[in-house]
Amino acid sequence: MGDFTKEFNDSNFDNQVVKSSQPVLVDFWAEWCGPCKQLTPTIDSLAEDFNGRAIIGKVNVDVSPEIAANYGIRSIPSLLFFKDGKVERQLVGGVPKEEIVEILDSLV
Repeated sequence: MGDFTKEFNDSNFDNQVVKSSQPVLVDFWAEWCGPCKQLTPTIDSLAEDFNGRAIIGKVNVDVSPEIAANYGIRSIPSLLFFKDGKVERQLVGGVPKEEIVEILDSLV
């Protein structure tokens, strides 16, 4: 995980995502998921690019399955974009960085 990428879990998700004053991008992933691993460099790059403007992090669905269940995550990778504690957008699968940037830009 990159220096700017947060790790969200059961103990910090509410404070760092739902109660955040900044937009938050959450990448739902797992160790065994090939497409998730392919997306990781993009997520890490975005976390650095948007540092100070948005919070970007990951939820390991094997470690925190309740969070994934609460948001109806059925396939990974899934990207959820939060603003003011609510899910604004969702992308599923390997998506181009430009598409993610466009959504983040619209939320910051």
